[in-house]
Amino acid sequence: MKTSNPVLSRLGQAAERERGAGYGPYGPPAQPGYGQPYASDTGYPAAPPAVRPMTIDDVVVKTVTLLGITGVSAVAAWNLIPNSLLGAAWIGAAVVGLVLGFVISFMRMANPALVVAYAVVEGAFVGLVSKFFNDIMGYSGIVLQAVVATFGVFFLMAFLYRARVIRATPKFTRGLIAVMGGLFAVMLINLVLSLFGVHTGLRDNGALGIIFSLVCIVVASLSFILNFDEIEQATRMGLPQRYSWTAAFGILVGLIWLYLEVLRLLSFLQGDD
Repeated sequence: MKTSNPVLSRLGQAAERERGAGYGPYGPPAQPGYGQPYASDTGYPAAPPAVRPMTIDDVVVKTVTLLGITGVSAVAAWNLIPNSLLGAAWIGAAVVGLVLGFVISFMRMANPALVVAYAVVEGAFVGLVSKFFNDIMGYSGIVLQAVVATFGVFFLMAFLYRARVIRATPKFTRGLIAVMGGLFAVMLINLVLSLFGVHTGLRDNGALGIIFSLVCIVVASLSFILNFDEIEQATRMGLPQRYSWTAAFGILVGLIWLYLEVLRLLSFLQGDD
């Protein structure tokens, strides 16, 4: 399975390794040979334990679990970290979350511990950002609005994918990946410039900032189509159940990105009131 998805691309590579090692969807084939255990009742070599393939339900359970962990971490950070430490904790969580995200995205094996750690760290980051907009900036109720909008967009994209209104064609995938790469490059450059006191207006409350946020929201929403397609292909190919953690991680990344962009846009719109 070939893909350009930056988060779930390892699923396809894992499937290739599984097949190259002689593993089928339910585990390695049982072949009699020297050194294999024998079943006591038959005298023939016992089959190795089966590896249960990943299912859609596995991904749903893992995604809900990660969202629960993220939510609990966000609430804890909101209530436990004082305003005087908000900036330092915000930056620290952002850096650690970014490092964990890159490690998980490019590692060869699904690691539930790292994925759970990412959910905890990103939950703290999301909680602190939400507290900043709601309490420090005074946009009361903005967090609930952003949460509702985020999940509303997610379920809309799931419906559109299920109905095959939007498909992850090769052309669609290449184009979206190129746009995502461009957006992240622009955001990184903008961040570096802001550290030197240069403001481009991309993240300010103005026409340019609103347009850029809308573009990010659209791209983040469309990224779910790539996630859904990867998950569908992975289950069809019979990837082991452990890769459902990687699939759930991909969805979590998209949800967090979408939430932050929606939160920023709502702050722009409320700031104009």
